[in-house]
Amino acid sequence: METGAAELSNTDDLVDALSPVVAVLRDLGIRHYVGGSIASAFHGATRATMDVDLVCELTDDRVHEFVDRFGADYYISEPAARDAVRRKSCFNMIHLPTSFKVDLFVSRERPFDMESMYRATEQSLGESKTVTVRIATAEDSIVSKLEWYRLTNEVSDRQWEDVSRLLSLLGDTADVDYLKRAAASVGVGDLLARLLP
Repeated sequence: METGAAELSNTDDLVDALSPVVAVLRDLGIRHYVGGSIASAFHGATRATMDVDLVCELTDDRVHEFVDRFGADYYISEPAARDAVRRKSCFNMIHLPTSFKVDLFVSRERPFDMESMYRATEQSLGESKTVTVRIATAEDSIVSKLEWYRLTNEVSDRQWEDVSRLLSLLGDTADVDYLKRAAASVGVGDLLARLLP
């Protein structure tokens, strides 16, 4: 499926920044998928963005090899990457020709994280240029955004609006049983309940 890339902004810049990162992750056998605003936009909740979130299973023994694969087109810090791996957090890369930022979130390896990785589906992003990459499902995007909403003290209207829009777009096709189970597993079942009929 070629996305609603028509609905994404800066798709050529996105593809230019993302393609080499995806290629390196694939070459090194590191599982990954696109989440965040790009995944939401793919599923129809469109918003202009100049960054892309990649969830990956990068490990400490692969950090140097990963960082070493990128040349002058990218800003990337090996110490920041190692710190993110150690803390199961995130680090970023900047594609200098486009100023597009790639945020890499190291999987926390909770049951929800493992299931999200498994459930992500391979899709095509872009218009005149494209990249094939695994993308989080709409349901997993919803749960992740609810988790971010909670982590930001429930004040991010943007996250809440994205979740509401995704649920509306899913309509009767939403896997409500999965949503409830996944949301409960990361402590946001009460937030989901506010949005479900």
